Amino acid sequence: MVYLLLSAWSLLLVLFFSSAKAMHSLWWKPKSLERQLRRQGINGNPYRFLYGDMGDDQKARAVALSKPIDLTHRIVYRASPFFHQLLQKYATGKRSMSWFGTTPAVTIYDTKMVAEVLIDRAHQFQKPSLNPHEKLLAMGVSALEGEEWANRRKIINPAFHIEKLKSMVPAFQKSCIDMVERWRNMTSEQGSCEVDVWDQLQNLTGDVISRTAFGSNYKEGKKIFELQKEQILLVMEAARIPYIPGFRFVPTSSNKRRMLIDNEIRSLLKDMINKKTDAISKGEASTGDDLLGLLVQYSNDESRGDHSITIDDVIEECKLFYFAGQETTSVLLTWTLILLSIHPEWQQRAREEVLSVCGKELPDFESISHLKLVTMIVYEVLRLYPPVTGLVRRTIKTAKIGDHLSLPAGVEVFLPTIFIHHDREIWGEDVEEFKPERFSEGIAKASKVPNAFLPFGWGPRICLGQNFAMIEAKIVLARILQQFCVELSPSYAHAPHTVITLQPQFGAQLILHQL
Repeated sequence: MVYLLLSAWSLLLVLFFSSAKAMHSLWWKPKSLERQLRRQGINGNPYRFLYGDMGDDQKARAVALSKPIDLTHRIVYRASPFFHQLLQKYATGKRSMSWFGTTPAVTIYDTKMVAEVLIDRAHQFQKPSLNPHEKLLAMGVSALEGEEWANRRKIINPAFHIEKLKSMVPAFQKSCIDMVERWRNMTSEQGSCEVDVWDQLQNLTGDVISRTAFGSNYKEGKKIFELQKEQILLVMEAARIPYIPGFRFVPTSSNKRRMLIDNEIRSLLKDMINKKTDAISKGEASTGDDLLGLLVQYSNDESRGDHSITIDDVIEECKLFYFAGQETTSVLLTWTLILLSIHPEWQQRAREEVLSVCGKELPDFESISHLKLVTMIVYEVLRLYPPVTGLVRRTIKTAKIGDHLSLPAGVEVFLPTIFIHHDREIWGEDVEEFKPERFSEGIAKASKVPNAFLPFGWGPRICLGQNFAMIEAKIVLARILQQFCVELSPSYAHAPHTVITLQPQFGAQLILHQL
């Protein structure tokens, strides 16, 4: 009898403490953080149990995506609908509060504060930890922290040194030649035709990243790209509801599909890694030929101690570069062609510069360095349509920002790049106009304040591949301008929306006119 009573009391104690722990995580802690933030004048919606602002975010997104917009560069309310509404309602001092489930997020778009967060000299911030669904996309260098991040970045850095980038130019050219030749065949009969360049440019940038980073071509990488595109949609679907620990093991159709895709991607990448390892061992390839060679060189090398990486690490870096190397440059090129179609006077000026510098010869590393006008155009596209619309950090201790703001540990900090790029106080009353001349004296003098141009991030974690993307974009753009005039098709619908990157929701239908 005593034993049964003790067991019952033990069970009740376990239930009590489990319930108290759950209530602490789901209610008391969020409300405590909310009070601390409100005392500092940070306003926003009140915390709502478990879901926070997720429901409002979904409603705002559904309304925004329900129809295209006019042919304008006033796109913030469609590209980031929930945060646009939030800042319109609550923002004071260019900051506001929202809720990612049980986690408070402080949105900041004061450029001085943004720079402090991104530079992070006091080591107050980290990238947010990913839940198991999000980890399926990639757990490469962008998700690492501390010494592990520094070591991995040191391994990868040589792949993006300027001399290495110069050696990649023939691969950029080859992929570009193949695409332009397809376009010429498509337009040969009538002299013009309609093409969805969004699909075409994804194929192009996929081919480029396959050749330059992995020594393969688009046909070999195509399956990986297709699987990753599906995985992104599945992970985004899961991100719109609160994550419940262990739920990923429940055999729902979405959970099963996510795991199946991940296993297939990993299998394809392992085959690619094995081929590279065999080629290096037989002397048919060098470890310095491409990114994969560099990674294989460091994998399972015990002599390198803490600097070695596992095959699983190599797979995660491959997943990251397959995604980042394709996605960001393809959206940049797509929006550039759309904007040059909307603004034909700038298209003509860019073409004249390309023909003056390159003639009809293939653009190369030397010639694109003289394309000042083209560079200005690319910068202005990156300002108006940044591939990544916002950056996120998480406080790991009480974080001091500016003179007065103190954020407790466990708060996410959202830095909305697209809001900064469309801020009238920073860029002037013509902020929503396409004016490449604002970059005529370079990035530093384009805005009224420093650190306002953030398409590749800022600080020590600035995008490794930014020079890669800029060189690729300018070579491809110059070659297209040599061969074609582009205009918007009547079937084009202007509909920027965010699916990790800023994409054209209904494609990018342009009419190509062969020159």
